Amino acid sequence: MNFTRWSARFPGTQRRAAARSEHAAAQAKRGEGAVPAARGGRADPGAERPAPVGDGHPADPTVSGTGSSSGGGGGTTAAPSPRTGVLTAAPSLDELSVREVLGRLPALIALVHGPEHRVAYVNDAYTAGFGARTPGAPAHESLPELGELGLLPLLDQVQRSGKSRTAKNRAAPGGGSTYTVTCTPVDFPTAKSEPGDGNDTETDRTGVLIHLADVTDHAEAVDRLRASERRQREAAVTLQRSLLPQELEQPDDLRVAATYQPGGTEAAVGGDWYDVITLGAGRTALVIGDVMGRGVRAAAVMGQLRTAVRAYARLDLPPHEVLQLLDGLAAEIDASQIATCVYAVHDPNEGLLAYASAGHLPILVRDEDGTVRRAADPTGPPLGTGGWLHTSGTIALGPGSTAVLYTDGLVERRGEDIDEGVAALERALSGAQGTPAVICDRLMRALGVDADHDDDVAVMVLQQPARTGSDAELFHNAALELLGGIEAAPRARAFAQGVLASWRFPVELCDLGVLAASELVANSLQHGTPPMHLRLRRTDRRLIIEVTDGDDHLPRRRRAEPADETGRGISIIATIASSWGSRRTPGGGKAVWCEFALPDK
Repeated sequence: MNFTRWSARFPGTQRRAAARSEHAAAQAKRGEGAVPAARGGRADPGAERPAPVGDGHPADPTVSGTGSSSGGGGGTTAAPSPRTGVLTAAPSLDELSVREVLGRLPALIALVHGPEHRVAYVNDAYTAGFGARTPGAPAHESLPELGELGLLPLLDQVQRSGKSRTAKNRAAPGGGSTYTVTCTPVDFPTAKSEPGDGNDTETDRTGVLIHLADVTDHAEAVDRLRASERRQREAAVTLQRSLLPQELEQPDDLRVAATYQPGGTEAAVGGDWYDVITLGAGRTALVIGDVMGRGVRAAAVMGQLRTAVRAYARLDLPPHEVLQLLDGLAAEIDASQIATCVYAVHDPNEGLLAYASAGHLPILVRDEDGTVRRAADPTGPPLGTGGWLHTSGTIALGPGSTAVLYTDGLVERRGEDIDEGVAALERALSGAQGTPAVICDRLMRALGVDADHDDDVAVMVLQQPARTGSDAELFHNAALELLGGIEAAPRARAFAQGVLASWRFPVELCDLGVLAASELVANSLQHGTPPMHLRLRRTDRRLIIEVTDGDDHLPRRRRAEPADETGRGISIIATIASSWGSRRTPGGGKAVWCEFALPDK
């Protein structure tokens, strides 16, 4: 194949080549010097050297036959020789053939033309990479590798649009090399007709220059980086899930379910967490939080905060005091990590959910009739900011009510106000029915959370069941106000004896319950102040005995000496009961309680 005839030219190349030929012919006719020989040739060694001029210094040397043209752009320019310092001729780009340039490129080059993309040329690198190719054959036959790389449709697009297109990281079949391919439209002229045939015009046909850059090393490096990131993400997810409760505690008076979903593969794992903590006396602490960070570091901070919450919860402190302690701890753990958190305590005796929030989104409560309410302020700044006194609030949680605690990944969307997301959650909650686990799933789907979600999400749903029939018979409450005086202890024992007998407890359990009520009342009479109350409560799993008074001094268990006449009451309670504890009440005073596990039926 005569490549000179089929050579592809960039726009304007033919016009400049013709002008250069005419200029050289004119020079030769005037005798202005020899025309440079073909590439690699030498100038006439007999060319005359310029004579000295002026003060005897030699004139600036020039190259024979290389006149400079100010407007044509086709002349050569003079450049100093690195060896002699004498100006020599620098070849013009127009003197280089396209074939010579493309043949020396290390990239794989192919040139096709026409609607069938017939092969016009492949360079040496292409031949070394894919083997020799037959000129003139269609690309789908002669260049099957283009079809394997999915490039044939790309050639059609480039030819139709006249615009370059690039396809990145195309892997050859069979685990071969990876290429980034650029397809560029070029003018592909045919040779002129023979003189005298009456047709001296050139017919332009469109062609495509295919440039394949081998990026195998880069692609392998990217794959290694992605594999490393995937391993790190899997480690963060594993750590995150291991730090979350593997099984939620199920209180007597609440039904609770929670779910956690990490962000999609393109999102780093965050520090969302939740927990359910049984406080005793039927009360339950519920917490949900979000560490503002990503990866293993955020998960580690989350684990420390969750552990601290469980420790502080055992002190049975009001919600705002727990957050106050967490605030100082968060700053000590990592001052650069900010966390939001809601800590709430459910008291079945009051039918309330007491809570405190550190920069977290509001709790939502749906009543039995479908009305959805937001927990109002107080809301303080996130944990770790310091300098803020948190306060507690309450929201009613009666029979048949459902409450939702969640992180911002559920409701926050790019380009939308977060209040719009909370409003969407309210609408979804108003129509969600079923168990807490079912409601969790429905809320996630209603808010569009799927496997590709760009943020991790934690949701916790709790229900206060409305019990009727035989189920309601398992839950009872009885209370007695103690007026003080010497008759208070006998009245308390008689009251406890009658109530426990009416609840049809075994005789042994009745006796233990009466003894526990007597010791708690005696302790309150001796160390407390009015008002005093005795409360007995039965659930489906335990008996709870609680005494409240107006003094906020909490009792502690101590070892009584043989000669001591007092100090044995709390020790007796700790010995006969399954568990016991004390706490300060919101209005001032304290509550001391103990629990007995009911025998299995």
